[in-house]
Amino acid sequence: MNKPYTTIIGLEVHVQLATRSKLFCSCSTRFGSPPNTQTCPVCIGMPGTLPVMNRKAFELSLKTAVALNCEIPRFTKWDRKQYYYPDLPKGYQISQFDLPLSQNGYLPISDSKNQFEPKRIGIIRAHLEEDAGKSMHDEAAGVADSRIDLNRCGTPLLEIVSEPDMRSPAEAKAYLTELKLLLNYLEVSDCNMQEGSLRVDANINLHIDTPEGKIATPIVEVKNMNSFRAVERALEYEAKRQYEVWQETGRKLGDVPKSTHGWDEQAQVTREQRSKEESSDYRYFPDPDLVPVATTDEQIERARASLGELPAALRTRLEQTYNITPYDSDVLVNQGRDMVEYYIEVADACGDGKPASNWIQQDVLRTLGERQIGIAQYGVSAKALGELIGLVKAGKLTTSRGREVLAEMLASGKSAEEAMKGMGIEHLDESALEDLCRELLNANPRIVAEVKEGKQKAIGALIGQAKKKNPNVNPARVREICLELIEKEN
Repeated sequence: MNKPYTTIIGLEVHVQLATRSKLFCSCSTRFGSPPNTQTCPVCIGMPGTLPVMNRKAFELSLKTAVALNCEIPRFTKWDRKQYYYPDLPKGYQISQFDLPLSQNGYLPISDSKNQFEPKRIGIIRAHLEEDAGKSMHDEAAGVADSRIDLNRCGTPLLEIVSEPDMRSPAEAKAYLTELKLLLNYLEVSDCNMQEGSLRVDANINLHIDTPEGKIATPIVEVKNMNSFRAVERALEYEAKRQYEVWQETGRKLGDVPKSTHGWDEQAQVTREQRSKEESSDYRYFPDPDLVPVATTDEQIERARASLGELPAALRTRLEQTYNITPYDSDVLVNQGRDMVEYYIEVADACGDGKPASNWIQQDVLRTLGERQIGIAQYGVSAKALGELIGLVKAGKLTTSRGREVLAEMLASGKSAEEAMKGMGIEHLDESALEDLCRELLNANPRIVAEVKEGKQKAIGALIGQAKKKNPNVNPARVREICLELIEKEN
């Protein structure tokens, strides 16, 4: 059933850049230090101090902008965004207003489960700015207590603002997932939401179909979402809430002001916090202490050359080269560049991309999750795993026995052959397996007769006997050889 409205979603993503020092001073950006120990006169705005731009932050921003297919103006400047808040001691934030570092880009998104058609999400702008501090509120014992930690003041942020091109919470989640993956591959941020390295504000409203034409509900900005799943849930709730409000009021809503809502994770609802500010409320003007930045063609080309193979191109290469599904390539690429390189070596070693993908997804990823380690700490090399998969693929080991061998390889660090020898597993070559099958057929003429009558299920008894004689035989191969030998007798 089609909904009587269209959901319009745009996202603002703040990404902390992977620099050791802040945007305009030399204070550390390290997470977890005691409150107010990573500050200086510059980042807390003492009179007479002068900011100096962090070149590394500019380079990381430029690299991201190129990867997002943005236009890079050759001239950009800094602006002061004026507002008062207790954790903003200067009373303004150094940001960019009318001449951002980059603009007019896009990020392609798709869904391996086909929940929506592949599309491009437009990027309005990606600009640099400094972070504010952090307010901490404690209402224990019924007494409200608020404290300010200024360690984050001046931390470099890249704000990536999308066009309102997303039409469902699922598309919004896919956009965020793809953007985070891209930033991880570029190594411009660790994107740790729990530490505040990636924060999302979502703007959402509805275009409702009515007999009089389309009606747009007021835009609501949703904040305080600490995971991509929370973003999805908040947008699902907010779309439903806006439609219900429109149904109840019957108003055209055109003159209702924009508002900011906070997401209550525990109650699974959004709650209104305040009316939404417009750009004019911030009284932007050029920062008099910072010179404009000129970006050269050489800097742009250097940034482009440093990108490496990005996730979208990597998925396509895996699908085309190793004949795996979009879902499989998506899972592998989402694990990071190290996992993709491990997979490629496994696939090359065993000669087949599909079983290589299956073993990594079903066995390797499970072990990594259980042990909370990365692929670099996994105890079996890609070549060794590829050789094991090759043995299973050749019918010299069953899949279940192969998993037992893999467990031994993990425990001992041995190769597949060494682990099998230690476990007393001797795989049969093709001629030995054929001799075994002939022996079974000669000893079971009744079963042979039933198979000749068309009762192929009878061959299952021979498979059972073969496993008793040698538990390492491949049941599927025993079945094939027995049927081939019986066919030759006819």
